[in-house]
Amino acid sequence: MNPFKEKPINLINCFQNWKQLYPKPYDKFKVDPYTKARIILMNGTEFEANWFSHNFARHTTNNDLRRELALTRSIEKQQQIKLSLLKPANESILEHTISYEQLAVDLTAELAKRETDCYVKKALDFALLEDFDHLYRFSNLLEIEQGIKAEKLVGRYTEIMPGRPTIAHHRFNVDNVKRAIDSKKLDKQSVLNTMIITAAEQQTMNYYMNVTNLVKGDLARKLYQEISQVEEEHVTQYESLMDSGTTWLEMLLWHEYTECYLYWSCFLTETDSYVKSIWEENLKMEIAHLHKACELLEKYENKNWQDIIPDGEFPEPISLHENIEYVRNILNNTVQFTGNFEEYININQLPNDSNFFKYQNIINPSSEIVPSHIVINSHIKAYGQDYRFEVAPNPVEQLRNRQKDNTNVGRVPNEAYSSDFFCNTLNLNSNPPPFYDC
Repeated sequence: MNPFKEKPINLINCFQNWKQLYPKPYDKFKVDPYTKARIILMNGTEFEANWFSHNFARHTTNNDLRRELALTRSIEKQQQIKLSLLKPANESILEHTISYEQLAVDLTAELAKRETDCYVKKALDFALLEDFDHLYRFSNLLEIEQGIKAEKLVGRYTEIMPGRPTIAHHRFNVDNVKRAIDSKKLDKQSVLNTMIITAAEQQTMNYYMNVTNLVKGDLARKLYQEISQVEEEHVTQYESLMDSGTTWLEMLLWHEYTECYLYWSCFLTETDSYVKSIWEENLKMEIAHLHKACELLEKYENKNWQDIIPDGEFPEPISLHENIEYVRNILNNTVQFTGNFEEYININQLPNDSNFFKYQNIINPSSEIVPSHIVINSHIKAYGQDYRFEVAPNPVEQLRNRQKDNTNVGRVPNEAYSSDFFCNTLNLNSNPPPFYDC
């Protein structure tokens, strides 16, 4: 599909009344896990579109352009709040969090498996292991506090076990800033990937920052406090990959194109007929927004859409599905890596005076005060072992002990073996070989 060649509806017809704006929430006992994940993804995508538009308006003095941005922004906000209200009132913050982390794992894996740029893929694979561990930590908290096994919520599509331990995620944030891509030189899918993952991780960060003071009990509040800080690191990493050399109007075009692509993907892969109708409805609106972005680009910069996106045809749709073997492969090969300025480095080769070790000593003077570690210890104390859902033993031997939480992997030299990251240059969209040097 090429959205640039579709006939757009009139923008005024995108607005809905209050009755239309209040959707029927999904049934948390019956809904497919990936329907929930798609709702979170598109909620975050709309939030990104809305706040990009706000920031654009704050960086131009042209009130005619500001009015155009305000018009489409108000429609984006209607879309965002309607999607947000698909979440039922009886779904707890912690239950909803499990869906956030399942999305983070399986979306990141899906994007990484189709990423042709090795550097972007490294970033995706690196953060994948951290979101994977967050799922494990929140799942243990869920059983402690609500007696619910998270495997039911993820439909057993996603494993729940230790990844790179959360204590190892705490980096000096300067080491999360990466090199920006050039959208005119890279594959279109790479540009989409950086925009999609930035919006998704930003939504997760915002959600955790906003609910940290709403969850009950010190254990939960402390865990959300800790992991929300890691999500800030992830947003810093991913947003730094985005093409910072584009103009505001060029980036507006990319935002609208990305939204069209995602709604089209959701529509094609959705299993719930009611939610599917919302994806179709929003796709029509986004096509109208895209054509408005084309109009503004031509009016104010004398450029057409082909100057920015030469081929408007969508890549293959994004599909959320299980990625168990892929995640295991990444865990086995890269658990011992961390960020080091624009690169990624094995802890075993990191200098003793590095930012990472200095910051770890400041924020984690003792593992016993780290909330993510306390959660697992609390579960072991209550149940005799941690909570997991795994199809086989953890691929990292040091992470197999269910009676003791490992806080050294990923932060202590020579604690585990890791080979390196691999690229997709051999066979895109397939599970990679055990190791392929970038």
